[in-house]
Amino acid sequence: MAKVKHVMTTDVITVKRDTPISEVTELLMKNNITGMPVVEEDMTLVGVITEKDVLNLFYSSGQATNRTVNDFMTTPAVHFDLDEDIQHVHTCLMENFFRRVPVTSNGKVVGIVSRCDVLDYVSHGSQDPTGEENPRPGASATSELKSAPTHGQ
Repeated sequence: MAKVKHVMTTDVITVKRDTPISEVTELLMKNNITGMPVVEEDMTLVGVITEKDVLNLFYSSGQATNRTVNDFMTTPAVHFDLDEDIQHVHTCLMENFFRRVPVTSNGKVVGIVSRCDVLDYVSHGSQDPTGEENPRPGASATSELKSAPTHGQ
């Protein structure tokens, strides 16, 4: 069975609790993503912020001035360890409205798996001719994680 580490994307955009909501909106649109992990300085996962969270903010109050991720993130975040079976992620994505889930190792964010990542992995075949597990094309265990600039630190 394939492991999460074979399917995950390691080039993850993250934000901190004190990131302004206006910056989150820009990151979501600029990177064509629907959500991202919220982390501490040491990459410890503390929550997730999604386009839905931001839309709820605008719908409920319309006011984003001086608001931060901490005001609207979902916590605790559902996440998976990089050595878990990908079937667990598949089940989670099918049974919930999640579009992506963070991947952790010892509580630190090391990747993310989206519905598209799972589809890409399945459509490109999960094994090479020798029967060995293949990482999904474009997945790299050595890619750097990206973090949005923090403010007020």
